[in-house]
Amino acid sequence: MKEEEVILVNELDEPIGLMPKLEAHEKAVLHRAFSVFVLNDQNEILLQQRAHHKYHSPLLWTNTCCSHQRKGETNIEAGTRRLFEEMGFKTELKELFHFIYKAPFDNGLTEHELDHVMIGYFNESPTINPEEVEAWKWMKIEDVKADMIANPTIYTVWFKIIFDEFYHYIESHKL
Repeated sequence: MKEEEVILVNELDEPIGLMPKLEAHEKAVLHRAFSVFVLNDQNEILLQQRAHHKYHSPLLWTNTCCSHQRKGETNIEAGTRRLFEEMGFKTELKELFHFIYKAPFDNGLTEHELDHVMIGYFNESPTINPEEVEAWKWMKIEDVKADMIANPTIYTVWFKIIFDEFYHYIESHKL
């Protein structure tokens, strides 16, 4: 099976090429990505714990799902596809904002992403894919914020960065 490719972009989110995902993370090359936050009517975020066999950040907690767009795929199409692949459900997604971040991992890889942050709403239990997800839980937004301070090592590096941006966005837009 051919390794998944990521879309390389400039700081204006203009595509400039494709590269195998692992190579992009080894070279810390800027590429397009997305992060999905699913909330329920209790204003809780659906968090996932990454599967124990993932090549980076195994068993760490993170947002509902995140990944990379494929060539020819819109941000919403990519988020919808990956949400179903990882969490087993579909819901309408809305893009909130995008920003660039860089996050090194302990294993020498680096996420350097232009991240499109999306939101969706869902009130049921997901049907997780055990190849991708170890566990899941609903957690109040304020509790996530406090727990990241108390227990920073149980969360993915990128989730801590993205959550901060997401939190400030929902605070300023009163979502």
